[in-house]
Amino acid sequence: MNKFIFSFFFFFSLGFVFAQTVEIKIKYLDNEKAYISSLSGEKVTLIDSVNAIGKEKFQFNLNNPKYHAGFYRLSLNKNKWIDFVNDDENISISTNANNVLDSLRVASSENNKLYYTFSKLNKEYKTKTELLELILTRYPKEDGYYKTTLNRLTQLQNEYIEFVNVTAQKKPQSFIARYIRSAQLPVVDSLIPIDKQLAYLKSHALDNVDFNNSLLINSDLFSNKTIEYLTYYRNPQLPLELLEKEFMVAVDSILSKVKVNQLVYQHIVEYLIDGFKKFGFDKVLDYIVENYVIKDDLCLDVKTEGLIKRRIEQAKFLKIGNVVPNIIISDLSGKQIELKNISAEKTLIVFYASWCPHCKELLPKLNEYYKALKENKIEVLAVSLDSKNDDLQNFIYTNCPSLINVSDLKGWEGKAATDYFIYATPTMFLVDKDKKIISKPMTFDELKNSL
Repeated sequence: MNKFIFSFFFFFSLGFVFAQTVEIKIKYLDNEKAYISSLSGEKVTLIDSVNAIGKEKFQFNLNNPKYHAGFYRLSLNKNKWIDFVNDDENISISTNANNVLDSLRVASSENNKLYYTFSKLNKEYKTKTELLELILTRYPKEDGYYKTTLNRLTQLQNEYIEFVNVTAQKKPQSFIARYIRSAQLPVVDSLIPIDKQLAYLKSHALDNVDFNNSLLINSDLFSNKTIEYLTYYRNPQLPLELLEKEFMVAVDSILSKVKVNQLVYQHIVEYLIDGFKKFGFDKVLDYIVENYVIKDDLCLDVKTEGLIKRRIEQAKFLKIGNVVPNIIISDLSGKQIELKNISAEKTLIVFYASWCPHCKELLPKLNEYYKALKENKIEVLAVSLDSKNDDLQNFIYTNCPSLINVSDLKGWEGKAATDYFIYATPTMFLVDKDKKIISKPMTFDELKNSL
């Protein structure tokens, strides 16, 4: 009987410890409801909502299986939220609605105290060391102040390393300890010459990141370290073509390290694709798709944007040497045009739209080039993704009247557009008389080189 009572209270106490109650008090708040989301990179996924107690306190627990270890966010409105770490502890946080971050205090949860201390320390360390390094690059070495500055820099580095490797590692298997070990900023030895520090960072900045820990996907770690690493290759003075090549080198360096874990690999590839798409680095995007997504048969998130999926499918199924799908579509007079019936030695298939700025540059050039090369048995099938006939008619009359102009006026959802997985305009395919792809030029100059 005594054993039963002991076991009952033992398991009851375990349940109490791991119930993980979260209590967040916010002064001067006038919200009746807040929303709980999980964080993964830059993705914020809504999980639940919670009603306020007296308009200033939110209380909920994390013992539901849907709450894994990792980062979470309590959103008060679009501009105010509180991030916290779920790491097998009860959590009590208080703050002020007028200044959420600066007035935030963690009353309970050692792991959340570590998280906020580390976040603050990172910002201060980065700011101070950058200023000190700037002084060291410009101050005479023989001056006494140079040595004073160097000593202060070394002190800051030692304090930072002490926090990361000792203070934060009292529970080395905890989520936050693993996070801090991987999220630490790279510390560059002050004895390394300034002109060699960038090369050092490119080689060693990712040394401390545990890419084999898929649990860390439930944080901002991998997205932050990825963007931090890419900045070492960002040179605003380079033309776009050379900058894209630099980023390709960075991508190779990152992804060669993350392949140790398939989930982390997929997570970072998705982040890179999304980022390079936002900033318009199309060649880098294509490089990732062809050399990693397709080559390693990565299964990306089902929520990945439709046009990215088309890009991947196009790279998979419309490779150089493949026969392109037949196109059956009407020209402006209503006459049906069929690609397989075009008997030219070479045919350029170009997908475009009247509202596309790059198309307004490309199509007139193609029109003139086509007229000059017509005797060489080259045809240009210009497939418009327009949905308004008047807009299309005006565009063709002004820019490309000599081409074979066709459209089903169904935009991106037309059969030809979907058969060719069109994700951007303009898109070109140069095919031979058997309708096999010779090249997929991205610019007018690349097309001329192909011909």
